[in-house]
Amino acid sequence: MPHLLSTDAPDFETRFAQLLTLKREDSVDVDDAVAAIIADVRTRGDAALIELTEKFDRVRLTPDTLAFTEAEIDAAIAEIPPEERSALEHAAARIRAYHERQIPEDSQWTDDAGATLGWRWGPVNAAGLYVPGGLASYPSSVLMNAIPAKVAGVERLVVTAPTPDGKVNPLVLLAARLAGVDRVLRIGGAQAIAALAYGTESVPPVDKITGPGNAYVAAAKRRVFGRVGIDMIAGPSEILVIADEDNDPDWIALDLLSQAEHDESAQSILITTSAPLADAVAGAVAARLETLERRAIAGKSWEDNGAIIVAGDLGEAAALADQIAAEHLELCVADPQALAANIRHAGAMFLGKWTPEAIGDYIGGPNHVLPTARSARFSSGLSVMDFLKRTTMAQMTPAALSAIGPDAATLARSESLEAHGLSVQARLDLLNR
Repeated sequence: MPHLLSTDAPDFETRFAQLLTLKREDSVDVDDAVAAIIADVRTRGDAALIELTEKFDRVRLTPDTLAFTEAEIDAAIAEIPPEERSALEHAAARIRAYHERQIPEDSQWTDDAGATLGWRWGPVNAAGLYVPGGLASYPSSVLMNAIPAKVAGVERLVVTAPTPDGKVNPLVLLAARLAGVDRVLRIGGAQAIAALAYGTESVPPVDKITGPGNAYVAAAKRRVFGRVGIDMIAGPSEILVIADEDNDPDWIALDLLSQAEHDESAQSILITTSAPLADAVAGAVAARLETLERRAIAGKSWEDNGAIIVAGDLGEAAALADQIAAEHLELCVADPQALAANIRHAGAMFLGKWTPEAIGDYIGGPNHVLPTARSARFSSGLSVMDFLKRTTMAQMTPAALSAIGPDAATLARSESLEAHGLSVQARLDLLNR
């Protein structure tokens, strides 16, 4: 059974706090192993990559076969059924169109002192995208990571897509082609992150690394941060559904299970103002778990981490949603726009009962790489902005320096940074002669 809560119960606050602090990730300490892998790749380069790939993925490579050739990609793409190819092309077009609207504008102005100020935006030179490997890999994640990078203007984009036992998902290669990826490498794990961050003889280093992965990949991203930028350290998937009484319980059940089937550690929560709907959804979830293909995973997730909360009204539901700060938030209510206006913290919102979260995973347009574990309180999903840098600009005229320079010199002296103050004062002295 999932956690069943009601806001009018005397122990609600205690139980809700416990729900927010559920530890849903494995506590296996992989950091020492990851540190050793990174050090090995830094020291031995390609040789380490090849040995580690054979050890973990059971694939023997050479420096010449680390990357897929264009001919290999062409051959794999040729195997894709036309319906799947068309669907992926449609998704790519929608994702690209959405992200093209995110490009920020440069700005420059002259203030009252006569100083010219502003900023300009520019892309990182190179980015690496990690894609989990094998037939269970997700081409949608390739599109969601690579398209914003290319829209931002990244010159060189590399994908690492491991092929355990030589298994390749042709849709991943098609997604890379559609997104404009320059090179697809058959490597994975912490060794792929190390190669992207530090480079090897055959893998030039990048400036930013994005994309999901297992505990080893997450630990490696933590370790290389600072050497390169990273997107985020993502945890298990989450969905929060707020629903009023006018909903199909089976639809809501399927929306909850759409995240539960990802991982036993995923979390699905329903907040509803209708006790009858709460009971009906619980029954619908149980019925669907009888037949769902991934019922073992989804069932474990729902039993351990799922929750149904009955709230007094939608205002109360909105307040709870802000505390949960879910990765995915569905608002299955009569006026979703009004409710959305009262919620500040969510990775992505899906407005109305005709907008299931799953549409956002594939083809809606907004990015599906989103903050988890309540980090939507302070962070955002992946976007074009993740691949851009802002450079500030300032130009003083003699008059502008005369107007603001004395205070700069004063503040430098107050911080005991003598050369700072003198660098300004020397120019002021010339102007005051």
